[in-house]
Amino acid sequence: MKNLKLLFITFLLTSCGTIVNYDYEKSTNFDDYKTYNYFDDIETGLSELDTKRLIRVMDKKLKAMGFSRTDNPDFYIDIQSQSIVSRNNSSVGVGVGGGSGGGFGGVSVGIPVGQNKQSRELIIDFVDETKTGLFWQAISESSFNPNASPEKREALFAKIIDKVFAEYPPQKD
Repeated sequence: MKNLKLLFITFLLTSCGTIVNYDYEKSTNFDDYKTYNYFDDIETGLSELDTKRLIRVMDKKLKAMGFSRTDNPDFYIDIQSQSIVSRNNSSVGVGVGGGSGGGFGGVSVGIPVGQNKQSRELIIDFVDETKTGLFWQAISESSFNPNASPEKREALFAKIIDKVFAEYPPQKD
């Protein structure tokens, strides 16, 4: 019984986290890429302040991974995001029914429970404009609170970026 409780708690904790999906061009030699920069016309879908926070966090992570940001890079990074609001379909039903003398009738009402969940999808593309074009992509989805403090937003971006780059470079089969 204890194992079942532990499994359930683990499921709850991991289901609320960041989900990341990856894709890449299988012929890519990832060792060829050491320098990067961002596209000049990047449209992240984030506020200007959140874009600065995200880029600051990405620069720190990429530097720790051995990359250098330069004006003449091996590849460019494009970032896109969008807010996703999923409706809560949970409700409580209240019903009243009755019948006598061969007649039946009833009334039922559904009362919504909880709030809509807001999450953010973040797409990070690595693009080599001289060779293969798009060669690596990560798409993450995580919970998002638009009213969070700047410190909490930056901490969330740091968690997301750590998870996004946990599988870079990809391990080829």
